[in-house]
Amino acid sequence: MRLPLAFERYRSEIDAELRSVLAGRESPLYKMIRYHLGWVDEHGHSVQGSAGKCLRPTLLLLACEAVGGTWHKALPAATAVELVHNFSLIHDDIQDDDRERRHRPTVWSIWGKPQAINAGDSMHTLADVALLRLGDQGVAPEKQHRARRILSEACLRLVEGQYYDISYENRLDIAVDDYLEMIEMKTEALIACSLELGALLGSDDEAVIRGLFACGRGLGLAFQIRDDFLGIWGNQQKTGKPSGSDIRRKKKSLPIVYAMEKARGKSKRELLNIYRKDVIEVQDVDAVQGILDALKARSYTQEAAHNYLNRTLEEIRGLPLVPSAALELEELACFLVERDF
Repeated sequence: MRLPLAFERYRSEIDAELRSVLAGRESPLYKMIRYHLGWVDEHGHSVQGSAGKCLRPTLLLLACEAVGGTWHKALPAATAVELVHNFSLIHDDIQDDDRERRHRPTVWSIWGKPQAINAGDSMHTLADVALLRLGDQGVAPEKQHRARRILSEACLRLVEGQYYDISYENRLDIAVDDYLEMIEMKTEALIACSLELGALLGSDDEAVIRGLFACGRGLGLAFQIRDDFLGIWGNQQKTGKPSGSDIRRKKKSLPIVYAMEKARGKSKRELLNIYRKDVIEVQDVDAVQGILDALKARSYTQEAAHNYLNRTLEEIRGLPLVPSAALELEELACFLVERDF
């Protein structure tokens, strides 16, 4: 499945800005960061093809362009958002004991958890350093201050969401509403922040800024629900994760939370007994998938993602945006809900 062209248009500039923020920082600490960003291998040698999609900075720059702004001026904010996102990934990998990301060993699995925490913390601080570069682009001090507050609030909500995500792993009473509240913080916050920042740096129209923030909220929910779908039914060759990986980790993703709400009798007891186990075996994964199939959780999850997508598309079409950029926003939104990786 091909990435929308917007990813290609901004990618080299995002990468150049990221490299500029890290330029001259040669401590071994930064080798871990460069490794995580996909620029080097564990020995510090340059590599190709292992970087992430840069979704959030792409959304930010596209939003800036969509409101009639000059997207180059927003590059420092796009870089800051990408650094915050990657700081969260390094810490997520530690908290989840994940040994692989983007088809490579995770930072902690190579350098250990204490040093990986240092790498994540450094990326969080570098995000603030990157955001300060807005002044070099001629962005007014008031907007710089507001951008910093928006990103800080989004980062705080992201961490709050991670807290709930971890706490839910050992609970069996999580409802769909609890789940939605959690992903509104963990995933939606930074995606909504990206669109809001892009609009802020490209326009003074508060209604448009609020409108793109609302688009980001719906898109963030749709994106995470699609991730939940792929975590159970995705193709391992494309996602890089074993089929049913979220079940093995006892993640309270939407299909599981939905099943726990809807299951009755024997199915309910079997599901709860499996999730009370310390370790979920292969046969348990098969049993859970059978219960999910019986409850039509797969179609429910797909429909939920598309409902949020449709809401987002309606909001995009209701805003006074540059037509070509608005179409690209719609294309990107559809891609996020239909992707297979």
